Amino acid sequence: MGDPSGIGPEIIAATLADPSVTALCRPLVLGDRGAMERGIAVAGVDLAIVSAPDLIPPAAAAPGTLYLRELSTLNADQMEYGRPTPAGGDACYRYICEAARLCMEGTAAAMATAPINKESLNSAGHHFPGHTELLAELTGGHEVVMMLAGERLRVTLVTIHEALSRVPELVTFERVLSTIRITNASLSRWFCRAPRLAVLALNPHCGEGGMFGDEESRIIAPAIAQARAEGIDATGPLSADTLFHFACEGGYDAVVCMYHDQGLIPLKLLHFDDGVNVTLGLPIIRTSVDHGTAYDLAGTGRASAASMKAALVMAAGMAQTVQEI
Repeated sequence: MGDPSGIGPEIIAATLADPSVTALCRPLVLGDRGAMERGIAVAGVDLAIVSAPDLIPPAAAAPGTLYLRELSTLNADQMEYGRPTPAGGDACYRYICEAARLCMEGTAAAMATAPINKESLNSAGHHFPGHTELLAELTGGHEVVMMLAGERLRVTLVTIHEALSRVPELVTFERVLSTIRITNASLSRWFCRAPRLAVLALNPHCGEGGMFGDEESRIIAPAIAQARAEGIDATGPLSADTLFHFACEGGYDAVVCMYHDQGLIPLKLLHFDDGVNVTLGLPIIRTSVDHGTAYDLAGTGRASAASMKAALVMAAGMAQTVQEI
């Protein structure tokens, strides 16, 4: 359910009221009844909550039914809109742990997460930067890669939430090669059989022969060469100022980017409302919205549910692909 003080409950309600989404999967919400009742009211949809402490939603669920596993009982002060609280952070932690457990044991096919607040998570004593790092620990400490995806563009990141001044030292041969490998393996499993990967340069114009930096020749190109030697269809280093045009035209199945804004600016330009965050490298399927808790919109009824719908649809599609394989 995500942070009860944010837009998570209302965008979940709007998503599960859409029959085109529930036709693809059997959603089970892990969260808080009070927060979800409030979210349903804010979204202005007609949903009846059915408690599901042990129940898996039936294949022929009645329209307008929201199956809820209640993992917290928060009072009004603990889920005031726009205010992170330790109780809310602890509740989020429990939702994530239960979702991971259900996926790891095979009861659930995938998990799709609404946004959390890192401050509230850490104030509750759970010291993780976010979902991704927590899920990596809960599922066995796997190395993970963040992918943001939409219909026209997919990007993965070698470095994520780092100061720009630190990026050059973090772009290493091992890290670039690992990102390429995980991107290739994950896309091959869930999206396309033989993915075509574009790998970006770090510096403008690929370093212009060393005038603007040598990371391309010293680090990125050797990593690409090793990936190609392993049978991965990776091309680069390519200049970021032109590559995205060709990727959006269908020339590549994903773009491996060196740092956060290099990939997320073009992705969100194209898919601001319907982008999906996918954690690659986990032994389970995890998708998420590509936005935050939007405290300024929480409770207003103006928050878009497009990314939540896209996250659930993508998770269902990925699960179905695994079954077909």
